[in-house]
Amino acid sequence: MFDQTLLSKLKGRPTPFFYYDLALLETTLGTAQAEAGRYGYHIHYALKANANLPILAKVQKAGLGADCVSIGEVNRALAAGFAPGQIVFAGVGKTDRELVAALQAEIFCFNVESVQELQVLDQLAAQVGKTATVALRINPNVEVNTHKYITTGSAENKFGIPPRDFAALVALLPSLTHVRVRGLHSHIGSQIRDMDNFKQTCLKFNEMRQWFEQQGLSFAYLNLGGGLGVDYHQPDDQPVADFAHYFATMHQYLQVVPGQEVHFELGRSLVAQCGSLVTQVLYTKQGEAKNFAVVDAAMTELIRPALYQAYHRIENLSHPGAATTQYDVVGPVCESSDFLGKDVPMPLTERGHWLVVRTAGAYGQVMASNYNLRDLAEAVYSDQV
Repeated sequence: MFDQTLLSKLKGRPTPFFYYDLALLETTLGTAQAEAGRYGYHIHYALKANANLPILAKVQKAGLGADCVSIGEVNRALAAGFAPGQIVFAGVGKTDRELVAALQAEIFCFNVESVQELQVLDQLAAQVGKTATVALRINPNVEVNTHKYITTGSAENKFGIPPRDFAALVALLPSLTHVRVRGLHSHIGSQIRDMDNFKQTCLKFNEMRQWFEQQGLSFAYLNLGGGLGVDYHQPDDQPVADFAHYFATMHQYLQVVPGQEVHFELGRSLVAQCGSLVTQVLYTKQGEAKNFAVVDAAMTELIRPALYQAYHRIENLSHPGAATTQYDVVGPVCESSDFLGKDVPMPLTERGHWLVVRTAGAYGQVMASNYNLRDLAEAVYSDQV
């Protein structure tokens, strides 16, 4: 992605900044759509991964829908050109104000996460004279191979309707006059690369769908969420996620009745690899056993290492030679958790060198803050240089 020609074009810009390779984004979106299209599947892009308008413009042009988890994201999707009928509203804690606004916008579907939310949505829909189309988000209790903070489908997660509430839910539905249950939904977590996790989800999902059908419910569409992971360690070896294996696994194990649509909500796998965080070295320091490269980017730009102990590949753009020294790459924020990488192998690194933190297109800029009253980093797009 980065070479000396690109680096020369970028120099002169104030760091830190995010750089987005729009050609790679287009390739990724095209690949995902092609692999989903083999089975007639529909993809909604999860705005929580990256909500920058130029990114959303590419997503919308590629024909994807939008998966939103706040009314702010719903409004951003509308501003980016997504039709209301392309927008799904998910999230475990939607406020009354958000529900009313989404009802008035006449979005495609609400992913409802509890019996109580279903009751509240019915009441609010009645008040504004609307009928809400709903997908029931069920919790399949599937353990997945990912960080504990990004699992969403095990029994003790806050997400989804647990099986113990199914009977009460079915008993309640006839009394709800302003919701229409059309879908069944599940989502088990994020950054999952073990396809067996998705297989087990499909098998559990099939059982739960059959139970609901035995109670007299039918579903026009099924939504299996997202969660497909990317290669943070070797981003150049696999710049596009393994959509072929992902959708083939779903097709093999998910039971679908004739006429039923299948939807997915992908985020990270679509945008992570196209984005990088570019930063400069301010100072170098040596501890008793460590070398430090103090850079002008921080946890305010990329909180994932501090929050999830997440790994991002870091490269020295100014000195791309052999890695001979290990550095803790740390930022200027007044927190010991403010680091971008620990024991990072790099060539001899000096003040003024430019570093790039790879695979930062998802959950980077969208999670940024101005803690310590730091300026927010800007975005630079490949069609601007």
